[in-house]
Amino acid sequence: MPTSAIDAQDAAAIQAVTEGVAVCDRSFFGRIRVSDTDRIRFLHNQSTNDFQSLKPGQGCDTVMVTSTARTIDLVTAYVLEDAVLLLVSPNRREYIMQWLDRYIFFADKVQLTDVTAETATLSLIGPESHAIIEKLGAESILGQPYGSHVVVNGNLIIAVGSGLASPGYTLILPVFEKEKLWSQILELGAVELSDRAWDTLRILQGRPAPDAELTDDYNPLEVGLWQTISFNKGCYIGQETIARLNTYKGVKQNLWGIRLSGFAEIGSAIAIGDEKVGKLTSYTQTADGHFGLGYIRTKAGGVGLKVQVGETEGEVIAIPFVSHEYPSV
Repeated sequence: MPTSAIDAQDAAAIQAVTEGVAVCDRSFFGRIRVSDTDRIRFLHNQSTNDFQSLKPGQGCDTVMVTSTARTIDLVTAYVLEDAVLLLVSPNRREYIMQWLDRYIFFADKVQLTDVTAETATLSLIGPESHAIIEKLGAESILGQPYGSHVVVNGNLIIAVGSGLASPGYTLILPVFEKEKLWSQILELGAVELSDRAWDTLRILQGRPAPDAELTDDYNPLEVGLWQTISFNKGCYIGQETIARLNTYKGVKQNLWGIRLSGFAEIGSAIAIGDEKVGKLTSYTQTADGHFGLGYIRTKAGGVGLKVQVGETEGEVIAIPFVSHEYPSV
């Protein structure tokens, strides 16, 4: 069933993301605790980012990929004093637990614990989120790099980054503390953002999701997740393919936003004239109109390109969560 136009409450929350502050309950995301003495080395070898350069109190986004560099999930990692906490997509939690477990060998000192049921995740999103963070006692992370975090009151992790391209913070805490903190955040002026509005925002901003933009058909460079990839960290699963694509500028398709003239079915072909140049992967509708995400062949063009998506006209636009520039490495 297509996503229909959002209601007034969702529209107000999305506006708060731009002008004020919204709070979203992201507890439906999975949380995996990786502990024991080999945890950093292990995660360094299993995903695209450089874990060995991180210290406790730091974090990063990283991509779990197959041996041929196909995307499994976009994961946020927080390096704690005694563990690394992974925030994973809802529909990838069990798969990633099993996938990581497969790579733990007899001599490895690595423990995986699914802590999803006993923890909760909230995201504060918007330019006014800083004021709430200050009142929650985490003023020390204001202005710090993405993924930086502190532990407040012994069990509340507050981290820089909203999970979207908008400014904000991610809070991870014991589930029994969630209701109290949720009420406190609303009292401090945040507007509630529903799961549906979160999904609308992630499409508008271009955050890729498993089973849509993150599948066996695409690699992280095609998605545009350059910020999650270390090109000089050495060997990891999928590294050879990613290095080759980067060295030879071999990205054949890119993820873009598409402003649509009307409804379009997910999976629809994206075409220029009679030539198919891509596929629509996500669709939403807001008060401002129809919008989608889709992969388009690099040679076809980028921003400003006029396309046909199924029976609907569209125009390619940039999305803030991803980038298609080759960084200097």
